Amino acid sequence: MQIDLTNPEVVGQHTPDPLRFAFSKKRAAHAGGMSHIVPAQQVQSTLMQAYATPPRLANTPRCLYLHVPFCRVRCTFCNFFQYASSKALIARYVESLCEEIRWKATSIWAQAAPFQAVYIGGGTPTDLSGEQILRIMAEIKRQFPLTPDCEITLEGRVNRFSEDKFEAALEAGINRFSFGVQSFNTQVRKSAKRLDDREHVLAQLSQYVSYNAAPIVIDLLFGLPHQTMEIWQQDLNDYLASGVHGVDLYQLLEMQGIPMASLVEQGKLPMPADTQMKASMYALGVAFMERHYQRRVSVSHWANDNRERSIYNSLAKTTAEIMPLGAGGGGNLNGLQMMQTRNLDQYIQSITERQYPVPMLLRTHPHHGSHACIKAAFDKGVLASVALDKAAGAGTFNAAKPLFEAWQRNGLVTLSASPVAEGGYEYVTLTLAGQFWAVTLSQILIEVLQTNLATAA
Repeated sequence: MQIDLTNPEVVGQHTPDPLRFAFSKKRAAHAGGMSHIVPAQQVQSTLMQAYATPPRLANTPRCLYLHVPFCRVRCTFCNFFQYASSKALIARYVESLCEEIRWKATSIWAQAAPFQAVYIGGGTPTDLSGEQILRIMAEIKRQFPLTPDCEITLEGRVNRFSEDKFEAALEAGINRFSFGVQSFNTQVRKSAKRLDDREHVLAQLSQYVSYNAAPIVIDLLFGLPHQTMEIWQQDLNDYLASGVHGVDLYQLLEMQGIPMASLVEQGKLPMPADTQMKASMYALGVAFMERHYQRRVSVSHWANDNRERSIYNSLAKTTAEIMPLGAGGGGNLNGLQMMQTRNLDQYIQSITERQYPVPMLLRTHPHHGSHACIKAAFDKGVLASVALDKAAGAGTFNAAKPLFEAWQRNGLVTLSASPVAEGGYEYVTLTLAGQFWAVTLSQILIEVLQTNLATAA
């Protein structure tokens, strides 16, 4: 296997502080491999065939993803804002969404096996009314086969998510709630265009938890303007005090294309944290979770008890198939990857005409299985030789070992092996630095394998 072990963009910098200096910056939010575009004139017929065919592999996990593309305001760190919340526009959208659910549910692919998870994301799905949540969920449960323990997540924010609406969501069958808190600190929140102060957010979360009816999880974002190490420590303290069942710790990515960039340029916001500061904040978060015995689900997610399963988020990093629903919904099925149009008028017209609202369709890379194996393993913090060889071909782990050894020398991973009597399995375990750079490392390994396989072909 050809690997450029002299390139610091591949092996990382040799530094006494790999957590902060192994790479210049995180490459992207998610790792991925190359795909091939389906010609535009073949998109509809290709999707029609895919939905008319049972899943290629039996027992492959399956999920539904529904997108709700509305928000009251655009947060300064957000690059996904689509439409401002409007009662009339949302009502029109819900009509088309329910029509899409009924249409796609009749397909052979949809009815072939039950779904393990449903994720209603956005946008801000909690901007829907209680009646609209009930209506959408009624259609989902009526039309699709779901497993008895199907995880059904509603994403959103606490702003205007009253107890009445929360109770309507519970009645509808929502059994997991994910709230984008980002920070509890009022100054940090206001500068990011979050709408409620710390006290209100804590009170609302405590109220939801008091129902004892479903896991409540939150997102915290580190590296925001005004967010010092002291404020970040208080954010972590507030997570624990809130009593919620789980938390994701995410770093603020580069500012390109988001409102925050222009506000910083105009002097209206201070510069957000640099990579080294964010690395320190991540280390503080990991240590905090360990001290307080939070159960680690991934390199960025922790659970406070056994109710939090994070099924959708875990499956989305594997070879699980995901049916997309709604404007802006993304997914993959039967060897195809797609993102549905974000344009609301185009989406509604497509559903009315029974056309798939997909402007660009991709064929999954032939080695998608190995890419998924790498992403899922690095998300968990450990890659096993037996898993990589099964996904990418016998001998792949050994062929990639020079890269793993270079990463080990640079403080990003540790290599270990079980005794021969126990199979002699080998493992690449991410260090704290490797966990911080997990997405970068998985992207590098995917590109190395992809390049070598292309050369061999």
